[in-house]
Amino acid sequence: MIQPLADVAERRDYGKSRRQVLHRVDQCHWKPPRTRPHPVELLLDASRDRLSELLPIKWARMAASPFGFFRGAVPLMAADLASLPTTGVTVQICGDAHVRNLGAFASPTGAVVFDINDFDETVPGPWEWDVKRLAASIVLSGREAAHSEGACKEAVKSFMAEYRKSVNYCSKLTVLEIARYTVHRHTEAGPIPELLAKAEHATPQHTLEKLAQNREGAWRFKVEKPLLTVVSDKTRRDVLTALKSYCDMLSQERRHFLERYRPVDIAFKVVGTGSVGTRDYVILCFGNGNEDPLFLQMKEEPPSAYAQYLKAQIPGNQGERVVQGQRLMQAQSDIFLGWTRMDGRDYLVRQLADHKATILTEDLKGGGLSEYAKMCGEVFGKGHARSGDACVLDGYCGDGENLDNAIAEFAVAYADQSTADYELFVSAVKKGRLAIAKGVE
Repeated sequence: MIQPLADVAERRDYGKSRRQVLHRVDQCHWKPPRTRPHPVELLLDASRDRLSELLPIKWARMAASPFGFFRGAVPLMAADLASLPTTGVTVQICGDAHVRNLGAFASPTGAVVFDINDFDETVPGPWEWDVKRLAASIVLSGREAAHSEGACKEAVKSFMAEYRKSVNYCSKLTVLEIARYTVHRHTEAGPIPELLAKAEHATPQHTLEKLAQNREGAWRFKVEKPLLTVVSDKTRRDVLTALKSYCDMLSQERRHFLERYRPVDIAFKVVGTGSVGTRDYVILCFGNGNEDPLFLQMKEEPPSAYAQYLKAQIPGNQGERVVQGQRLMQAQSDIFLGWTRMDGRDYLVRQLADHKATILTEDLKGGGLSEYAKMCGEVFGKGHARSGDACVLDGYCGDGENLDNAIAEFAVAYADQSTADYELFVSAVKKGRLAIAKGVE
C-alpha cells in the first residue's frame, strides 16, 4: 500500500541530507572504471537477441556521428552510470534521455503537447542518471550543430537551471496539480513553435500517404526494403491474435473505440537507432471510411539496459513496464497505449506517429540549442516530480548554481568519452568487425 506523504519540511530536509551522501559539486566526476568493457564488445553482447540481419542498419546509424553512436549506446552508458555514486533518490527514469527523445504528439484530447516520448528503457532509478544522459546529449548534439564548447556548456547549465526551477515549482503544487501539470512555459521560444506546427500536420492521413498505397481499391503498406517489409501469413495471424489480448487489457471505453477500427494490413518496420534489431510491426486500420486511418505499432520490448544494475520491482511483461513508466512521467499519454505478448516476447502497443514531431540538428543551431535545453529541463523536472518526490529533489538541488556547473562539467567529460568510444566503433567498422548497411540513414 502506498504511504501518505510525510511533512513537507521533513522531505525537503531529507533531500538536503543527501548532499552529504553525494556532494552536488561531486556530480561533475567522470572517470572510466578500470574494469570498463570494450565498447564494441559490450554493444555486441547487448545485441545477441536482436535480429542479426538488421544489425548492419543499427551500426550504420551509429556510425553516422558521435551523437548517432550515443543514441544507440544506452547499454554502454547504463554500465558507466552504474559505476558512479548516486544520491539514493529514486524516481521513474526515462532511461534513454537525449534531445531527440522529447517531442510533440497528440494528447487524448487531440491537442498537440510537448513531452518525453520514448520510454523503452524506463525503470525506477536514480534521478541523476536521466539528467546526466540528457546533459551529455546536449553537448553532443550541440557539437553536431556547430556550436562552440562554451555554448554547449552554457546550454547544459540552462537545462539544469530549468530542471531545478521545475522541481521547485512542482514541490509547491498539490498532488492533483502535479498529476495534471503539462509544460507550456517554453513552447513559444526557440525551435518549439515550429516543432508544434510540424506535429499539427503529421496526421494519420499524412502517414497513410507516406507508408501505404492504394492498389486496386485496397490500401496496403508500401514495400521499402529493408525498412518496411511484408510479413508471412503466420505472422499476420499471430499479430492479430496478440492484438486481441492487448485489446482485453484496455479500459472498456477505449476498447469500445478501438473495436470500431478494422485491420487491413500488417508490415514489419525498422525504427529508431537503439531499437533496431527488435521486432516491430505496424498495423493499418480503417474506421469511419477510408478518410479515417489508424496506425498501430506493436513494438518488442526487451528488458531495460538498466535493470541489471538496479533492484527495482519490474512487471512480468516488459511492455507493461514501459506503459507504467510512461504514464508516471507523462501527464497525457496515448489513449491506445497498452501491451501484449507474442511468441514468448513482450510488446508495447501504441499509435504510430500520431501528430508526432521530433527535433532535428538544424533546429538546434543559433539560439535553438539553449532554448531547447531549457524546455528539456522543465519537462524532465516535471517527469521526475510526478514519479518521485519533488520536495526531496528540490531539497537536494537547491537554488544555487553548484549542481548546474557540476553537471555541465560531467556532460563535457562524458561527451568526450562517448566520442572516443565512437572512434573505436568506427575503427571496428573499418576493420570489418562490424558490417554496416548502405543508404539507411
